Amino acid sequence: MTVRVIAATEAAQRLSEFSQVIDARSESEYAEDRLPGAVNWPSLNDEERALVGTLYKQVSPFEARKRGAGLVAANIARHIEREVQDKSREWQPLVYCWRGGKRSGVLADLLDQIGFRVTLVQGGYKAFRNAVLADLPVLAQRLQYRVVCGLTGSGKTRLLQALARQGAQVLDLEALAQHRGSVLGLMPGEVQPSQKQFDMRIWEQLRAFDPARPVYVESESKKVGNVAVPEPLILAMRASPCLRVDLPIDERVQLLLEDYDWFVRDPEFFCGRLQALVELRGAAVVRGWQEAARAGQVGEVFRELLEKHYDPGYTGSIQRNFKQYGQAGALTPAGRSAEAMDAVASELLAPDG
Repeated sequence: MTVRVIAATEAAQRLSEFSQVIDARSESEYAEDRLPGAVNWPSLNDEERALVGTLYKQVSPFEARKRGAGLVAANIARHIEREVQDKSREWQPLVYCWRGGKRSGVLADLLDQIGFRVTLVQGGYKAFRNAVLADLPVLAQRLQYRVVCGLTGSGKTRLLQALARQGAQVLDLEALAQHRGSVLGLMPGEVQPSQKQFDMRIWEQLRAFDPARPVYVESESKKVGNVAVPEPLILAMRASPCLRVDLPIDERVQLLLEDYDWFVRDPEFFCGRLQALVELRGAAVVRGWQEAARAGQVGEVFRELLEKHYDPGYTGSIQRNFKQYGQAGALTPAGRSAEAMDAVASELLAPDG
């Protein structure tokens, strides 16, 4: 058998055809970004890459290649012993590394010698990343969006979740970004993906959508925490029809207490996030909020944040950025509960919704 080599653009279109996608890069390269569904079989781990690189620069390329070959052979042997023994002859992996194919090529050749049908990505991850960036504008522009708008705490995310439960196509950018989308949106214990991984996650979602059906998405800013929504997508969203969710402020405060319950459990974490508002709201105001939070008055702080920070600038901002907001259909859930959001989702998805 012979290892097949395919272009990154072809690999992007045929990902689902392979039994497994294998990333032969180091663990830190893999953590930064990888092909959808890829598993990590490092030919060289981070420490070994640094060692070989030092030998290459300080001693000679020949000595570096000798040391690297031994490390790669040992690592691949462990991967094969651990991962391959239960695989049938029909198993067909797709393998890639960074760009040149040296790390993935050795692994692919050995798997090929065993008798598996192996495919290698020409140009590796770098070429695949370029293919994704080229494909994102095409995917973003072919879809029709329904943008869910509403004041902070009005239940936009809950509505998206209700729509998804009922089979609608939903693009939850905050879930993909692992961030709630505001200055207070970082969730404890969560680490946001890199920009590259965020782009990859969006690309993977967009390519799975049916262009004949609408995609529901929240009216996000250009950035969700530390990652940016790809420009072609944000432009398409901002030109799309809007839906406006309206909830009374008492319901919104209670929703925030439920959805940001870690601030109730850990007031010091809340105070740390509030510190980011000093430049906008002034040290005295923020200090007052922090004191109230420490006194157990998180609900009161949320109400003031809504009334004094989030709500005042919302209407102007949303009208500037989302062209069809003025014609947005109003959605008025009976409350913040999942049942209330399910009822609104049912109405939206009804044939005459």
